[in-house]
Amino acid sequence: MISRSTIDRVFETARVEEVIGEFVQLKKAGSNWKGLSPFSDERSPSFMVSPVKQIWKDFSTGKGGNAVSFIMEHEHYSYPEAIRYLAKKYNIEIDETEQTDEQKEQADERESMFLVSEFARDYFHKTLLEDNQGKAIGLSYFKERGFTDETIKKFQLGYSLNEWEAFTSEALNKGYNLKYLESTGLTIVKQDLLSSTGTKQFDRFKGRVMFPIHSMSGRVLGFGGRILTNDKKAAKYLNSPDSDIYHKSNVLYGIHYAKQSIAKEDNCYLVEGYTDVISMHQSGIHNVVSSSGTALTENQIRLINRLTKNITILFDGDAAGIRASIRGIDLILEQGMNVRVLMFPDGDDPDSFAKKVSEEELKEYLQNNSQDFINFKVSLLMEEAKNDPVKKAGLIRDIVVSISKIPDSIQREVYIQECSRIMDISESVLFNELAQLSTKAKRDVSKRSDPNEPPMDVLYPELALQKTPQLEKVNELNKCEREIIKILLLYGNNEVQFENFVAADQVDDNEVKPFRKEYFLNAVSNEIYLNLQEDEIEFTDETFRQIYYEIIHQLNQNEIVKVDSFINHSKTEIAHLVTNILMDDEKHTLSNWERKQVIVKSKESDLPKMVLDAIYNLRRVLIEEKISSLSFENYTNDEERTESIEAVMSYTSLKLRLSGMLNRVV
Repeated sequence: MISRSTIDRVFETARVEEVIGEFVQLKKAGSNWKGLSPFSDERSPSFMVSPVKQIWKDFSTGKGGNAVSFIMEHEHYSYPEAIRYLAKKYNIEIDETEQTDEQKEQADERESMFLVSEFARDYFHKTLLEDNQGKAIGLSYFKERGFTDETIKKFQLGYSLNEWEAFTSEALNKGYNLKYLESTGLTIVKQDLLSSTGTKQFDRFKGRVMFPIHSMSGRVLGFGGRILTNDKKAAKYLNSPDSDIYHKSNVLYGIHYAKQSIAKEDNCYLVEGYTDVISMHQSGIHNVVSSSGTALTENQIRLINRLTKNITILFDGDAAGIRASIRGIDLILEQGMNVRVLMFPDGDDPDSFAKKVSEEELKEYLQNNSQDFINFKVSLLMEEAKNDPVKKAGLIRDIVVSISKIPDSIQREVYIQECSRIMDISESVLFNELAQLSTKAKRDVSKRSDPNEPPMDVLYPELALQKTPQLEKVNELNKCEREIIKILLLYGNNEVQFENFVAADQVDDNEVKPFRKEYFLNAVSNEIYLNLQEDEIEFTDETFRQIYYEIIHQLNQNEIVKVDSFINHSKTEIAHLVTNILMDDEKHTLSNWERKQVIVKSKESDLPKMVLDAIYNLRRVLIEEKISSLSFENYTNDEERTESIEAVMSYTSLKLRLSGMLNRVV
């Protein structure tokens, strides 16, 4: 685990404008910088960076945070990966906190396997480009496939010599341990009694072109190798075996190169093989990944789900195993994702089709020829069913089974309506079939013997009856609490002159005329604290409450509010909320009003009024809630009812006074 001191050094050293400037072209905008959002397509800049506050905000998507959160969002790194990335950028030595011997050994084992894999990647790539055999066989193959030098370099393609121990011998000579060569699957070790060492080792990928398989963060996990000879006994494609760092069912080929484009395009193209990914990428389609020739798994779908809710599966025009691939559609639907399907013309696959047409024609074909899964299933299976009523009924049932996998009830109903239209069958029959499937699933779940298993709606979210979402009522109390936190963060350390109001004794036409009694100088944070203490007000929102308590703690310790501690807070919900509050206050600078000769009034000039209005508004809303609660109480006798009416009148009078101070008409 990375030590707290290292994390603190990263936050202290990393400059948000420098980090983001490597990925986004920034232009000066007053004291801030602005640019086009890296997370969406836009023509007018809505992405802002504040060097003073060391935060950023993308107003087009609502994302925001500090330098670490940007790397996490843009590169899709985990928190430790982002810290390590920035530590490396700023040459900060990483200290690890105390680990058990077992944890240290496990970490060292994994790191050694990564180092061996990275050495193998570089060795195979160098062999491809510099060795005579590599150039004659491997490089020629990739050139014949139409891959450019730039593509070969980007995907770090390589070649393993057609010799038994070429790679293993080189790795051992470079000091790499045979144990890790074997555990990564790069070297196969067998018992050999005739050998002086008692073992014999040879290269797993002998005579194959090599495709390194990367994690989302870019580390080499394993390899795929394609044989180029006509050896019928050898598998055409061979993958690294599962290991501590590589699990085939959890990895998607090309995800490292595709992640940014997938998030930006809000769609992921899913193909079958390595060369499909590379050819599509070379042709300008970057949001494409492959399941590496294996059946799609739930973990692979979840990997895509981190980036987008939309998947488009690209099938070969003459794919023999296309029916088996349909199972993947149901898995995608179960994850609550949207799935579309596209088939290439007969005889073509993504690789060959991408080479036939221009980039513009390819993009146009992908856009115009994808279809939803119902139309795809119908087009695929209808020919088989033809005029056979039994087979047609089976097709309809198969489609309803797929629809039943969808967790969202509205989507299920829309697809039922679509199925009814296409198959010319009544919706009531389809809904009845859907209900029967749900009942059967419930029955299956009820037979579970273990009472400690999760409830049915957790195991089968598609069976949970979901109500149509209603528009949420504006939470006035939350707005008031947010306003107070915002003032504390932005102006908590400011000292301003406040007016002390005293309400007049007489009321004319329900209007209270307050008058000024005195002026006094006070810190904004202190004035808010004293007022909230006086009324014994507690924040109802948990995040606001945590921020408020930490602010009060800071005031007690240092007598100032330290905003940096919230921007770099260990709790992401606090860091995100504070960043949003701070950057929302800077949003007007995106419009560059000064250049347009529009004068924006300083908020500090109205700060005393802003503070008092926030306090009075919070009191007003709390009083309104109290009046509402008293009005709906059930009373057992007249005495309780009379007391309640008197309390309501008292609170109403107080509410009128506050409204007068706020210049509100009640």
